[in-house]
Amino acid sequence: MNTHTSAVLVAHGTRKPGGVSMVRDLARRVGEALGREVHVAFVDVLGPSPTEVLDSLPRHRPAVLVPAFLAAGHHVRVDVPAHVAASTHSAVTVTRPLGPCAGTVRVLADRLFESGWRPGDSVVLAAAGTSDAGAQSDLRQTAAMLSALIGDRVELGYAATGAPTVADAVAAGRERGDGRRIAVASYLLADGLFQDRLRACGADIVSDPLGTHPGMIRLIAGRFQRAAPVRLPSAA
Repeated sequence: MNTHTSAVLVAHGTRKPGGVSMVRDLARRVGEALGREVHVAFVDVLGPSPTEVLDSLPRHRPAVLVPAFLAAGHHVRVDVPAHVAASTHSAVTVTRPLGPCAGTVRVLADRLFESGWRPGDSVVLAAAGTSDAGAQSDLRQTAAMLSALIGDRVELGYAATGAPTVADAVAAGRERGDGRRIAVASYLLADGLFQDRLRACGADIVSDPLGTHPGMIRLIAGRFQRAAPVRLPSAA
């Protein structure tokens, strides 16, 4: 990614001001790592949209757009490309999302350790949820990767769409009656409604969102830096 390329980080969006601030802070820190401004766009809940951000950027410069999503669901496969197509910008590279990825799983484990998790605790990987089959596969892969990293089984629960819900997964752990503490590993990028649901799910431990962890900053900066170059159309 050269100095003449525009950088755009695309997130979901939330009505919670703290979540919006976290995404903007993440973009700022990634920008510091790259030595350039990273623009922020949202595909839902609030603006600016990716189309609006791309239309505001110099059209003579290529742009790289990183989807700040943890699985390749509807927003990544449909919404982001639609926003790019609707823009007037003709030279946009869209990278793969942030998960599944070994780097993201390491951050997930770090957040779990920070929350007070200890070997022997039951772990529920808490994702936002999706009805997209590809994204569901991504989430199962992430749960398997986290399980391999911590050396214990990881259950999967959903904060919104999908079954079991995180609360149901935690309740099932209680019903086993094995006396193990239950830790919920938040597989969310930023604070918001879904993180609030995790905090209220009845677990003994709930980790923080991935947020501005240094590993996320390195991962996103790497997505920008390794993006394939875009050729601008020749002037007529």
